[in-house]
Amino acid sequence: MRLQRRRFSEASDVRTIPRGRIDVVELDDTVVGRMTYEPGWRWSVDVQPIAGTDTCQYHHVGIVLSGRLRVQMPDGTELELGPGDVFEIPPGHDAWVVGDEPWVSIDFEAMRTYGKQRDARDERILASIVFTDIVDSTRLAEELGAASWRDLVGEHNRKASGAIDRYRGRLVKTTGDGVLAQFDGAERAVRGAAAIRDAAVGIGLAIRAGVHTGEVQTVAGDVRGIAVHTAARIMADAGAGEILVSATVMDLLDGSGLAFEDAGMHELKGLHGARQLYRLASIGPG
Repeated sequence: MRLQRRRFSEASDVRTIPRGRIDVVELDDTVVGRMTYEPGWRWSVDVQPIAGTDTCQYHHVGIVLSGRLRVQMPDGTELELGPGDVFEIPPGHDAWVVGDEPWVSIDFEAMRTYGKQRDARDERILASIVFTDIVDSTRLAEELGAASWRDLVGEHNRKASGAIDRYRGRLVKTTGDGVLAQFDGAERAVRGAAAIRDAAVGIGLAIRAGVHTGEVQTVAGDVRGIAVHTAARIMADAGAGEILVSATVMDLLDGSGLAFEDAGMHELKGLHGARQLYRLASIGPG
């Protein structure tokens, strides 16, 4: 941490989207964006083809400088934002500019990758994949009722998104009772999974997580491949509060400050042969 400043007029990255632009500045690990959306802009029209998801899966926290924006959640809840409003928008929303004035805001979350153009062709890259889900989600949903459960899952998704962004990851998608995230390093993936777990505990939920590193395909904002399938199967073998990682991940974590326990050999459904897994035991400074 150090004393520093940046100017949007000298942005480190300028991302253009249909009827909009995002000016990005970086303060070491903190990424801040100025979003400008022109009249007529709508996420589901102008950004959805870039993101490749049904709704915006980013968590936004910021302040409105000018213009008005209306946000709609999947349950039909709507909120209109205007100048001076400090806002928080959970993942899973649509939004559109209201009126004839551009909407300009400063956003302090999810700006590392929001609005980045993706190559239309399939791209194969090496990535660390995190899969999580909420333990006993069916029972909890029945006990809480549909409305309360929906609110709780929304809060979980919001906190998970913040944890993923904090460790430079990308929320690929929510899965109803969990998340799929992509990281560019094994250590950040494990620390991100631990942050999601800790955030869930704070709202009374237990999650389990699986982490694996391998080659994946990025297709229209989604990730595919055997590495994704492997991470999901590792997660399925984890217990409440557990983060299990593959031997591949372990090989990449020397000197990371993360400590693991031997979780034994596991036959992962749909994968050939037993796999050695490890359980996250403690987290040192990173």
